[in-house]
Amino acid sequence: MAILNLTPDSFSDGGKHSPTDLTTLTNTVRTFIASGATIIDIGGESTRPGSAPVGEAEELARVIPAIRHIRTSIPEAANIAISIDTYRARVAEEACAAGADIINDVSAGLLDPNMLPTMARTGKAVILMHMRGTPSTMTQLTDYPNGVIEDVSAELLERISAAEAAGIRRWRMILDPGLGFAKNQPHDLTILRDLQKFRTGVQGLEYFPWLMGPSRKRFIGRLTGVEKASERNWGTAATVTASVAGGADIVRVHDVKEMWQVAKVADAIYRVDE
Repeated sequence: MAILNLTPDSFSDGGKHSPTDLTTLTNTVRTFIASGATIIDIGGESTRPGSAPVGEAEELARVIPAIRHIRTSIPEAANIAISIDTYRARVAEEACAAGADIINDVSAGLLDPNMLPTMARTGKAVILMHMRGTPSTMTQLTDYPNGVIEDVSAELLERISAAEAAGIRRWRMILDPGLGFAKNQPHDLTILRDLQKFRTGVQGLEYFPWLMGPSRKRFIGRLTGVEKASERNWGTAATVTASVAGGADIVRVHDVKEMWQVAKVADAIYRVDE
């Protein structure tokens, strides 16, 4: 999954991709596809720790023209899935109408009460990520008294139940443990180390596909001393390898060409019997 942030303030690539520069957008998407991306995740609002919301109208103005352009003007993208990264129901619905195939909600429906019903109505695949609070408050909500695997599992099970109650079929759900979202560095490392426990050790979480989004995350910078997020590709490579070894089905990355190679080789090493 390639990350396409149409935001001026994302933690890693803010301002790199303009929603109004369609020539550059076309070249970027073509490069992603040539580098091995099969999903492009488009976001119009930063959810980095401490970020403030931009508002629904601004988010729509950023993402809808881009999705329409990809669907109507880039033939190479005909068989590529588009994911809309949003927690707003209206943005999700309009994105799907414009051509998105997946709704990726960092709050799993907690931040907009209309999101789960909208997901059900569109009939699209959905990504339910674990997060607490909002991007501006989540760094204060990192207490996991039973352990991060146990508590994240319990909270994801609650979101699965809520999604099912709204009419979303289990086979349309993809789960994401939410690296960096209401997690500190030890939590992130534990999730990477013990990802397989979600898949095989928790009743009710079996058989779901899992997405991991470790790309350029803050804990990589703290471990390596690399302050500039765009230069954390080597540390990201280690986390992508760990994600694949732990059973991740999708890895969400910025550096598509390099991480495709990492994932391809890690997959051959660790998942040869699958």
